Amino acid sequence: MNDEQDDETSEEVETEGSSRMSFLDHLEELRKRIIYSVYAILAGCALSFFFAEKLTLYLQRYLTANGGKLIYTEFTGGFFFYFKVGALAGLLLATPVVLWQFWMFIAPGLYQKEKRVVVPFVASATTLFASGVAFAHFVAIPSMLKFFSSFENAYIDMRPNADEAFSFYVLMVLAFGAVFQMPILVYFLARFGIVTAGFMWKHFRYAILIIFIIAAIATPSSDPVNQTIFAAPMIVLYLISIGVAKVFQKKKKDDDDEDA
Repeated sequence: MNDEQDDETSEEVETEGSSRMSFLDHLEELRKRIIYSVYAILAGCALSFFFAEKLTLYLQRYLTANGGKLIYTEFTGGFFFYFKVGALAGLLLATPVVLWQFWMFIAPGLYQKEKRVVVPFVASATTLFASGVAFAHFVAIPSMLKFFSSFENAYIDMRPNADEAFSFYVLMVLAFGAVFQMPILVYFLARFGIVTAGFMWKHFRYAILIIFIIAAIATPSSDPVNQTIFAAPMIVLYLISIGVAKVFQKKKKDDDDEDA
């Protein structure tokens, strides 16, 4: 038991020693991680532009699957649509590297044993982000587009501006990708003792209310069906996050003393 306490003490000393960085050092580290992330995004964009034409045609068919036709009112509208599709694909391809750089920035403030979970962190965060993007692409956005197109009749056609349609798509994809990071966020909050599983479960009803408020704000349509589609995965993720907090939450000192 004493050996384990000595190991934990040595880890704390090592962490404190490695995390003593000045404010300028932190800024320099942040600058370096941002630069590496930008390089990764540029590399992803360069790679994605080899397939940008096919991706553009696919997304154009996707956005008009429920009828209507995309239009652009400026000469450069079609070109910029093509360019933005390639940029979005590059950003998505670079996501694992960006997450890796995020981890490398916060790693100096973690214990040595927590630094070892870098690969599981990047893999989990990337998987969750990809799951959010997939949910938005295959479930949420088609449902919303179907709802919007239901107002067409003999006198009105849905012909959205290509730029606005793409902005809507990007907003939904990135929003769901970010929302699906909830278990990762709770992991860090639990490790630092900010939240506990008991606290999250006790305030579950309030969490549902907040989730539906967020869904109402983030969802372009005001119908309850699309808001529920947005809120449902958030509720599931909240329940998963409770389990994450239960496993990884910071133990109280009294519990540690009893174990000793």
